[in-house]
Amino acid sequence: MATTTKGTVNRAVQYADPPSIKTIVAELPIETPGPGEVLVRMLYSGVCHTDYGFCTNSFGLPVPAPAGQVGGHEGIGEVIEQGPGVTSPEIGAKVGIKYAADACLNCVENCLVGGETSCSQTKISGYFTPGTFQQYLISSAKYVTPIPDGIDLAAAAPLMCGGVTVYAALKRSKTKHSDWVLVTGGGGGLGHLAIQFAKAIGARVIAVDHGSKESFCKGFGADAFVDFTKFSTDEDITAEVRRIAPSGVKTVIACATPTRSYNQCIGFLGFRGTLVCLGVPENDRTPIKGAEAFTLLSNELTIMSLKAGNRLEAKECLELVARGLVKTHYELRPMESISDIFKEMETGSINGRVVIDLR
Repeated sequence: MATTTKGTVNRAVQYADPPSIKTIVAELPIETPGPGEVLVRMLYSGVCHTDYGFCTNSFGLPVPAPAGQVGGHEGIGEVIEQGPGVTSPEIGAKVGIKYAADACLNCVENCLVGGETSCSQTKISGYFTPGTFQQYLISSAKYVTPIPDGIDLAAAAPLMCGGVTVYAALKRSKTKHSDWVLVTGGGGGLGHLAIQFAKAIGARVIAVDHGSKESFCKGFGADAFVDFTKFSTDEDITAEVRRIAPSGVKTVIACATPTRSYNQCIGFLGFRGTLVCLGVPENDRTPIKGAEAFTLLSNELTIMSLKAGNRLEAKECLELVARGLVKTHYELRPMESISDIFKEMETGSINGRVVIDLR
């Protein structure tokens, strides 16, 4: 069932010449949804560091993103057409498009235990599957995320990857009330959300970032801030964290990508602490310093990681946001600005998230 709101052309941001950051805004045809699919009129898309990684292949993936790839994986839009056999979501429903665009949802190894982002049949938004940097997007009807009423739709876009990922990190690490949580990259897109989700469950938070982001992090509830530029050695920054949390922290949410940042994380942890790896180091596969078996065994430490949250975690994440406990800090920019945003990512100068206006 089609509506009268469909336009005549689909404006989309494509990676023009990977691995460069050159992008173009192209005019593409609007596709018709097939069985089990919906056509979504995209309204907003967050710009994630993973988009930069896919475009530049700085993650060292075996198959780089091709020229012409439509990027993006943090999208919010409105269902305007249903394919054959689709009854839900309804026409007019506001929905989110996540990092995983689709998965089999039946495999025992991954999907049935909540690991659908690692399913062998997962389609990744913005990487060989057209992503959210476009005005019209075809999606699996069963995999879109319903958006609760009353949420700022532009603010909801970064939740489809950044928000659900840090929420899932806290949930899976079993972080609880009064625990100390340390967030590396606390002033970034994931980091400022991690601070707020941690505070929402009653945890105490140490944010680590460049000194210019101290007031930003504290404004979102960080109990303490550590400026990593003030410490010349890993031992010195560890001593500062231990001054704040003498027994070490329960959870480290590693949003920052530099290898040196990862190398400091083990020293921050207290007994039975957990390091959750989220940020992906660029062009570097160096093992994490201090993660040798003796240290892990001595303090009964855990190291875990996740690419993104699943469908249930996305729902839970949005419920906290709908209650007003978490607010995305974002700057709205036009489609033509993607390359400039990637440049700013290279310098680490962005506070919070940039959201692309697709209206």
